[in-house]
Amino acid sequence: MLAFAPLHDAVAAAGSALSWLTELLEPLAGGGATAAAIVLFTIAVRLLISPLTVAQVRGERRRAALAPQVRELQQRYADDPATLQREVFTLYRAAGANPIAGCLPLLIQAPFLLVLYRLFSTSEGGTGLLDERLAGVPLGHHLSDGLAGAAGPLFGVLLVVLLAVAWWSSRRARRASAAVGTVAGTPTEGPGAATLGRLLPLLPFTTVLVALVLPLAAVIYLVTTSVWSAVEQAVLRRPQAVPSHPLDRNS
Repeated sequence: MLAFAPLHDAVAAAGSALSWLTELLEPLAGGGATAAAIVLFTIAVRLLISPLTVAQVRGERRRAALAPQVRELQQRYADDPATLQREVFTLYRAAGANPIAGCLPLLIQAPFLLVLYRLFSTSEGGTGLLDERLAGVPLGHHLSDGLAGAAGPLFGVLLVVLLAVAWWSSRRARRASAAVGTVAGTPTEGPGAATLGRLLPLLPFTTVLVALVLPLAAVIYLVTTSVWSAVEQAVLRRPQAVPSHPLDRNS
């Protein structure tokens, strides 16, 4: 299976890294050392892509500042959607506000989630990790394997956390869509954009659906990255004070 060799190598490397982290954390975390290693692995991934997240927020602020100009273009090219779209993206490109950049942090995490899925669903990363447990539940356990013992409460807690974070993120997305005249760089006027505006706040809930088919280890990754995203977004999107000009204070 030559086509899958890079993925196999990535899974093997991730397995070695997690095994090393597990041994390092075992004196402190005991039986939960592997789960703690997954949390640290997730944090490392998020720190790695944090510059992209900062660039995403800056781009959204630039697009928000351009909202009056976008509305002017909407009025000018109301009867020419193709020209309107071209002019809007030209405006964004000139201001360095690329709407596609907002998808990069999410897309970059997909390979890491796939590696964790294979690591705890196959023996590619070695059999040692497949035997690791959290609260007596194997980290390769899926919801479809049953909810007996501690599996039910453990998955229940993780899914509740995911739901809470998804609700908060959805609420924030709705507020942002209402405050800004554009959604993901697309003019909000028109049936297509209106549909997109309704769908975007629902996207955070897809993490809950994905968690239903992932092994416990990957669900821990999802919970960690979702909580990290919520905190990160709250910090990066906090209201910024507008500095007053010295002349304003003297007037």
